Amino acid sequence: MARYHVNATINGDEVDYLCDPTQSLLDVLRDELQLTGTKEGCATGDCGACSVLVDGVLVCACLAMGAEMNGKTIETVEGMAQGEKLHPLQQNFIDHLALQCGICTPGLLIASKALLERNPDPSEEEIRLWLAGNLCRCTGYNNIVDAVKAAAAEMRGA
Repeated sequence: MARYHVNATINGDEVDYLCDPTQSLLDVLRDELQLTGTKEGCATGDCGACSVLVDGVLVCACLAMGAEMNGKTIETVEGMAQGEKLHPLQQNFIDHLALQCGICTPGLLIASKALLERNPDPSEEEIRLWLAGNLCRCTGYNNIVDAVKAAAAEMRGA
């Protein structure tokens, strides 16, 4: 099977990779590029664990094809921290105990980041609606919502 050469920007770095035409973006990230922060929960686009940003749009990496990423800008959970300094969302997820097993956490962080980039002061209802595509079986969501609200306030300087 022919492999495709793809050039994309991933977490701010220009990256070249080869992939099979049948490989999902999730498989490319995890298997070809060793960016294992993005998790596979369902492989059907139902759980949000594999959420990434592609050209600023929130997508399920399990449904996007790796060969279609040529020229795209991709953001994963690995790109959120600045060196040793965690992104405010990451720190607030820790501070508010908004994670347990960790399978859903990367997708929730990326989805929350996408929300706050669009709306820096979301209501609780807006947060819950935005994160409705990200399933968590461990936390019960309240701590996640509290973490997003706190991070939003911090990021606004409130």
